[in-house]
Amino acid sequence: MTATRSTTLRAGAGAPATAAAAVPAATSVGPAAAGPAAAGPAAAVPSSGSAFALLGAVQMSLIFTLTSLIVPLPAIGGEFDLARDALLLLSAAYGLTFAGLLLFGGRIADRFGGRRALNAGLVVFAVASLAAPLAQDPTVLLAARFAQGAGAALTAPAAMAVLRAVFPQPAAYGRAMATWGGLSVLGATAGNLLSGVISALSTWRLSFVVPVAVAGAALALAPRLLPATPVGEGRSLDLPGALLATAGISLASYGLVLTDAHSWGSTGVLVALIAAAVLLVAFPIVERRARDPLLPLGFLRNGRRVLALSAIGLTAAGTATAFVLLSLSLQEDRGWSALQTSAAFVPFAVALLLAGRAAGPLIARYGTATVTTAGLVTAAAGLGLLALTGLAEHTPYALGLLPGLLLLPAGGAAAFAGAAVLATDGVEPHQAGLAGGVMNTAMELGPTVIFATVLALGSDKVSLAAMATAFAAAGFLNTRIK
Repeated sequence: MTATRSTTLRAGAGAPATAAAAVPAATSVGPAAAGPAAAGPAAAVPSSGSAFALLGAVQMSLIFTLTSLIVPLPAIGGEFDLARDALLLLSAAYGLTFAGLLLFGGRIADRFGGRRALNAGLVVFAVASLAAPLAQDPTVLLAARFAQGAGAALTAPAAMAVLRAVFPQPAAYGRAMATWGGLSVLGATAGNLLSGVISALSTWRLSFVVPVAVAGAALALAPRLLPATPVGEGRSLDLPGALLATAGISLASYGLVLTDAHSWGSTGVLVALIAAAVLLVAFPIVERRARDPLLPLGFLRNGRRVLALSAIGLTAAGTATAFVLLSLSLQEDRGWSALQTSAAFVPFAVALLLAGRAAGPLIARYGTATVTTAGLVTAAAGLGLLALTGLAEHTPYALGLLPGLLLLPAGGAAAFAGAAVLATDGVEPHQAGLAGGVMNTAMELGPTVIFATVLALGSDKVSLAAMATAFAAAGFLNTRIK
């Protein structure tokens, strides 16, 4: 694997490419999702469609911003004359703070109210997004990316807490989650595709127009479209738990990111990973003694929820891995331009949109577990095809790439929609921020951990084949865990 390919993989290591669904899908909510979350009549607060559209646009913009520097990363390195290590840190900065602070962001949302936390997160995100394109120094750009991730870590779980208030009835909330899960990939796909177009036609700095515009619109419209959310009176912030979780997750992510430029046995990698292991082992010990723990251990004792979170992380990693490997293969091995490469993934995006819209009705008819399993198996087939033919230099696009580019997003859409419903099934309103933090953490850590693993395999084909096997195994486990 070339140095360019490896570094670009790391740039996308936190990009949760999950299932896609158009925002309007939530405005005409279909039949109730199967399972306990679907019992009872559908009901939603007034203007629930507009509220969902606003929250969905925010969620997509967070992931758009995460992936928008992947394609122009070499140009940024050339403009600022950055060495490999500095470029690596810049590519990972957003994801490091995003992943590390998500659990604490969820607690803040549950403690101070989802809408209040959402507004605070959007302000941080908007200011940082405005500072990034104006940066004339790489240190300023790096600080802006760290700040963007911090703002996103507060915004993402707060948006899910507000979503719970928008759809107070379990039936409506279950259907909304079937669509919500897919919004991240829509943002990730847009970030990957549009960044190529923008960098080819203009400058990478223009990609920050999207997060600034979305955050500004959300701040202006939130008082009118979003409901008030309850404040968790008497709840603590659990600062010891927050410190352990944030430092442990951030160090683990950073250590894995470093494996791109350094061996697993190097001092930097070992120190980061060992320190992370110590902190993460201490985390549950401290949480057991906490009066109001950041992450109640009982929240993860549900086998279905744990499998759903694993499926979310796996789906995020699998689709992101395929997207980056194939994107680089088309440009480096076949000599395609950035615009040609972006065009090649248009069917991928269309399949995500269509499958995301179909996911809710399929869940209503066949049940969340069945749809999740079918999605994982279908995605496994897509990854297998891409491993066999997608990376071959002389295979025609229609025969070598297109079948896998259709099966992978279709399966990923179904898997992620079902897993999102399972992961939030039975969550009490006062834990909506916690659920958002945990689910988004799974989306962030999945790509980071699995990217480090597949990079160690060396071969792109073997990496995709390994991902296909993991998807199939997860589908099998889903049929066994009750």
